[in-house]
Amino acid sequence: MYGKYAILIDAGFLKRKLSSQEHLLSFNRVVQFTNTLRNRPELAGANLHRIYYYDAEPLQAKKPKPLTGGSDSWTRFDFASTPTFASNIQLLNSLKRENHFAIRLGEVHFRGWLVKPQILNPKRTGTEITVTANDLIPNVQQKGVDMKIGLDIASLSLKNQVDIIVLVTGDSDFIPALKFARREGKQVFVYTLGHSVLPDIITHSDICVEAGAEDL
Repeated sequence: MYGKYAILIDAGFLKRKLSSQEHLLSFNRVVQFTNTLRNRPELAGANLHRIYYYDAEPLQAKKPKPLTGGSDSWTRFDFASTPTFASNIQLLNSLKRENHFAIRLGEVHFRGWLVKPQILNPKRTGTEITVTANDLIPNVQQKGVDMKIGLDIASLSLKNQVDIIVLVTGDSDFIPALKFARREGKQVFVYTLGHSVLPDIITHSDICVEAGAEDL
């Protein structure tokens, strides 16, 4: 395989596959993963153009949390004081300084509070449940990241900056972008990290590697 390739990483997807609440995604783990990807046999002989990492800066806000007192005295949940906030900021700042990385940032929005899924488990839930403040989790939604990935796939293809698009995701929303890149003559390699994906992702990629991250 010859030519140039770009790696596009959906960070939200990567975090779901490579991290947990106990072990948050770290800079060293991201670099280790990308180095493993670059040494894959299907990329042998090709040259790296750039690694695009798509994420959003963590939410910096204090939001009142229900069930922590009267409506005028709710405890304010400080997102910037959490280990997740500190870890994500450190990760982004480190990747910004890493060779060949380009960071693409979307936005995050607070959409209120949700009950933890395990509280609503049908096997545990009767006709009534008791919910406490500890059963609530913030509903934080990321916006703009998928659009940036799609735009970069189109730009890299139209400007002939690369010959191969390497996409790390399990999201079927990118199928139109994959089809566009192939129509422009680019090869598309998708790495799903063992995630179950729609058949169309496989259909509209030249190579779809479905192995888990530890098996790459």
